[in-house]
Amino acid sequence: MSHESAPNATATPLLGQSPAELAEWVTQQGQPAYRGKQLHNWIYDKGARSLDDITVFPKKWREQMRSAGVGEIGRSTIVKRAVARDDTVKYLLQMADGQIVETVGIPTEKRLTVCVSSQVGCPMACDFCATGKGGFTRNLAAHEIIDQVLTVQEDFERRVSHIVFMGMGEPLLNTENVVAAVRSLNQDVGIGQRNITISTVGLPGYIRRLGNLQLQATLAVSLHASNQPLRERLIPSAAQYPIGELFEECRDYVKQTGRRISFEYLLLAELNDWPEHADELAQQLRGFQSHVNLIPYNPIVEVDYKRPDSQRVSGFKRALEDQHIAVSVRYSRGLDVDAACGQLRSSELQRLAETTAL
Repeated sequence: MSHESAPNATATPLLGQSPAELAEWVTQQGQPAYRGKQLHNWIYDKGARSLDDITVFPKKWREQMRSAGVGEIGRSTIVKRAVARDDTVKYLLQMADGQIVETVGIPTEKRLTVCVSSQVGCPMACDFCATGKGGFTRNLAAHEIIDQVLTVQEDFERRVSHIVFMGMGEPLLNTENVVAAVRSLNQDVGIGQRNITISTVGLPGYIRRLGNLQLQATLAVSLHASNQPLRERLIPSAAQYPIGELFEECRDYVKQTGRRISFEYLLLAELNDWPEHADELAQQLRGFQSHVNLIPYNPIVEVDYKRPDSQRVSGFKRALEDQHIAVSVRYSRGLDVDAACGQLRSSELQRLAETTAL
């Protein structure tokens, strides 16, 4: 095949594709198959944002691709970057269609965790969450999820070690793209699946479906209540999913995968943090291969829930420990730049997107 063959246009971004897929793509564009490995290296290891960045490729061919509008890598643009006092960094990233999502980089001495978004906005409308107040726009494609991790990795100039799908959106409503992103982040970026956490509020059948895929990622279920009426108050969608059925599906997941489940429990002062709530939760989890993460509430202006004081948090934790429930307290990072759990605002992002487009 001549290297001067006419390009074969494709609408699929190159980010997210495997070495074999990239080798097939370059041969379709008239280049030898070995350039697929070069392309993979430049995309995932060198952070190429366009074919023009890849200087090992013939200049004439790169110009030909650019003229034909072929070979988009699929990277976002950083619109805003905010650094918190604890060195957490919140990024506003603009996608190709102008939509903006938030991503958070959370560094420690030994780890760099990325909190990624899976949707633009969120349809779940949880009462305590700023993201849900702005509604839902669309799912993110796999390459848009992968891009968030590469963006943080490049900005921090160090390898990302952990990923949590706890940003904007309900990941299991975008299962296909989330799973594709997880596989690529594992195989192409080199992040172990056991260092990836997928969070969900729980939707009938979706957890079981995820279990069938036999990922090694950790499942985190956003519970936030110990009984059905209280859960429906906080999570409107819970009305369609009785808490007993949710726990039954979670038990099936543990049997399917052999992996324990993390239950996220947002502590709201004098609402769901009483001793009787700890007792109810312990009864639900007795004999369960699980771990509870207690998260003191992060305030948002839209509602007047209160953050419990340290005494109430430690009391709730102790009540679970007394009943032999594995539990820890997770204090969120990035509070002062609204980068903590539940503080990502899709409505503000949309206004910024509209302003940026002017």
